[in-house]
Amino acid sequence: MKINRSVRFGIGIMAIAFAATACGGGEEKSASQSAADGTLTVGIKFDQPGLGQRNPDGTFSGFDVEVARYIANELGVKPEGITFKESPSAQRETLIQNGEVDYIVATYSITDTRKEKVGFAGPYFIAGQSLLVRSDNTDITGRDSLSGGKKLCSVTGSTPAQKVKDSVPDVQLQEFDTYSACVEALRNGAVDAVTTDDIILAGFAAQYPGQLKVVGEPFTTENYGVGLAKDDSETRGKINDAIEKMISTGAWEEAFNNTVGASGYPIPAPPTVDRY
Repeated sequence: MKINRSVRFGIGIMAIAFAATACGGGEEKSASQSAADGTLTVGIKFDQPGLGQRNPDGTFSGFDVEVARYIANELGVKPEGITFKESPSAQRETLIQNGEVDYIVATYSITDTRKEKVGFAGPYFIAGQSLLVRSDNTDITGRDSLSGGKKLCSVTGSTPAQKVKDSVPDVQLQEFDTYSACVEALRNGAVDAVTTDDIILAGFAAQYPGQLKVVGEPFTTENYGVGLAKDDSETRGKINDAIEKMISTGAWEEAFNNTVGASGYPIPAPPTVDRY
């Protein structure tokens, strides 16, 4: 029996579709399913001293890293099963939505706008937006001293960048991809100040002792959450349980003291998990 060309073409398309499904197409695995296989891909920052940093020897350190590892352990994944993936501020939602990471621990403020795209567990830390300036600067003492054409740097896609646009409309805001790039611009005099959360700025001040300082009282409240797929309620519950356990056992305080503590940033009271 002869099969005409259109029928043969249709059969070929069906075969390709079947092969794609057999090779792993279809629904994306949840983070819990990935953990059941013994592996997790976790998004962190690579350039934030004390929080999420890739060291010269290829290892990773910081408070966010320790939180990420603790959660992974509670999900049943050993340290060698974790792959850390750099997650710049502007790319975090995309990385989650595309399934490139199982969850993100990267100074990720929980906001209503972000919750439209991704889910959050936590918070695991509460910070506040502040300012970093050169140590010899006496003009900038807080948010109210930024007017008059001051040059300020923050990161594209970050909460601090948007908030400073709204609150200080005449400031000259420059947005870079990373805070480390902002800090370099500050050190070489290209900008007058860097703004983001105080705990991040404290890490950079500690990295350049005598050169930089954090000024002013925090002028926002930032609830750091663990970002994951919006509909992955199973994993969200498990991560909330892990955060609560980390706090109650003293592991949270120990992780903070071993990472951020060196910067002189005072340890705050641990947050209450809100179960978003």
